[in-house]
Amino acid sequence: TAFRLFGDRVKYWTTFNEPIVPVEMGYLNHYHYPAIVDMKRAVVVAYHSMLASALAIKNYRTLKQDGKIGIILNLTPSYPRSDEEADVRAAHIADLFFNRSFLDPSVLGEYPDDLIQILKEHELLPKVEQTDDNLIKENTVDFLGVNYYQPRRVKKKETEIEPDAKLTPEHFFDHYEWPERRMNPYRGWEIYEKGLYDIAINIKENYQNIPWYVAENGMGVADEERFIDENGMIQDDYRIEFYEEHLKWLHKGIEEGSNCFGYHVWTFIDNWSWLNAYKNRYGFYRLDLDSQK
Repeated sequence: TAFRLFGDRVKYWTTFNEPIVPVEMGYLNHYHYPAIVDMKRAVVVAYHSMLASALAIKNYRTLKQDGKIGIILNLTPSYPRSDEEADVRAAHIADLFFNRSFLDPSVLGEYPDDLIQILKEHELLPKVEQTDDNLIKENTVDFLGVNYYQPRRVKKKETEIEPDAKLTPEHFFDHYEWPERRMNPYRGWEIYEKGLYDIAINIKENYQNIPWYVAENGMGVADEERFIDENGMIQDDYRIEFYEEHLKWLHKGIEEGSNCFGYHVWTFIDNWSWLNAYKNRYGFYRLDLDSQK
């Protein structure tokens, strides 16, 4: 319906924005509805999201509207603590679960063999129809949107797993705090600008150098009214520096041949978050909650 109503004017479409989030927040954590921890159901939700994306792409192309259709993924590069084989393996598994489970089928039209093997070993494979393989293979994206905020740092599993704990991706690795990290304390996220360059090169080398753009990148800060000057403007040099450093690394990736065609920030004006309401502000423009100006 959306294609028929707007397809004569809208020429760039995306099927999903951050499809991992409902999976991670609703089926591996208690943050979003239905707030259960069930990795088998998480896999089913992820798989059916990819089938839905492929069906939307197939439907769009049958209408021959002379546009392009893609998907937006929040990619979080996984960095191992060390070159030790077990650390590298842990980072690889984190990458499979949180990035490649959507990236590979969207761009390459197939799932990584080692991801399938892990799911099989733990009896997590979803029910698959005979036509699914071709549906995913024949309906890959024209372009990719990337949301980037922070890296994921992991090490081999060292903490003990409770005997009655439900299986989650964290059974395969532990999170690791890099001693040299710089943090945004308001969001609890590491600031690592080079991650955007690493994404650019990964897309170039492993994903057919598909056209892509940065769909979201930004810095959320709480209590910014501390920095309002006499003219009513927030002095947020920290945010300017955040964008400047990310753009430098993105530029380096483009110079080295990565096919990036755009950069969007999160966000134009402060917006409401499912988890944080207006606690962390991201906007180029501040929203005054009292006046709504």
